[in-house]
Amino acid sequence: MKHVFGPISSKRLGQSLGVDLLPSKSCTWNCVYCQLGRTQRFVTERCEFFPKEEILAEILQAVETREKIDWITFVGSGETTLYKGLDWLIGRVKQLATIPVAVITNGSLLSLPEVRRELLEADAVLPSFNAGSAELFERIDRPAPGFGFERHVEGLRQFREEYSGKLWIEVMLIAGMNDSEGALRDMAAVLSTIRPEMIHLVLPTRPAPEGFVAVPDEDRIRRAVFILSAAAPVVHPAKGEMALDSADNLLETVSEIAVRHPLQERELEAALGKLFDGDHSKVHEAIAGLLSSGRFEKVHQGDDLYWIIKAPSEE
Repeated sequence: MKHVFGPISSKRLGQSLGVDLLPSKSCTWNCVYCQLGRTQRFVTERCEFFPKEEILAEILQAVETREKIDWITFVGSGETTLYKGLDWLIGRVKQLATIPVAVITNGSLLSLPEVRRELLEADAVLPSFNAGSAELFERIDRPAPGFGFERHVEGLRQFREEYSGKLWIEVMLIAGMNDSEGALRDMAAVLSTIRPEMIHLVLPTRPAPEGFVAVPDEDRIRRAVFILSAAAPVVHPAKGEMALDSADNLLETVSEIAVRHPLQERELEAALGKLFDGDHSKVHEAIAGLLSSGRFEKVHQGDDLYWIIKAPSEE
């Protein structure tokens, strides 16, 4: 499928069917930790990048044919809310399926009344919030001109006033950047004024565009949970398990995920092990078959090995 991938397992959303609304990479930010790489050209104007009927048809097909789905999650190869007409897709999905809808966003466009209106029917919205000061916001999120810290915070506050669903703030915790006591207390102070239901602490475990991005140690993660919990309950970062429902079209299924989310090799091996009931020979055969396609390359992030899609120039 062109727009739908997964479902992918996560602690936060269970079995989540991803819906990608954007051409890669279309974003208002150039985050130091982004798994999609650097933003080569900022995109700040909203439009209907792909026909909404085409996207809806893929969602409904996946709901009918794929096994357990807990959430339908709109997430772009960039900033999700750049897709104009998101409200139509959310509304149609909720009319035609009984599965709750989530939207993952950096929150940069929530200052626009039309964007806030388009998200009102979503069951959960998960905006990013990575810094409690303008200086740190510029260093981590590196926004397009005009998308500064105050605009970001005010958009989140206005959305909270209008939105009755679940507002779950995502905080990307980065070693040496926003994991100090001062940075965490700044974030907690601002988050208290936004009033989310929960704070989801996430870690930069996937390959990042900047080499200095690293996962904090356990002591700093525990301290972050303690300090941020003054603003809202904090979900401790934990990886879900990748799930593969069928050996059919395995190359396409793995490619759909890897193009948007670098795959940890051991997670892929574990998912294949479950798929093939622990038959190691079949797992090795599947891994070899996937690699022989020439679509993937392996990259290191810390001590872990990840699979990503090869750039076109390298094929």
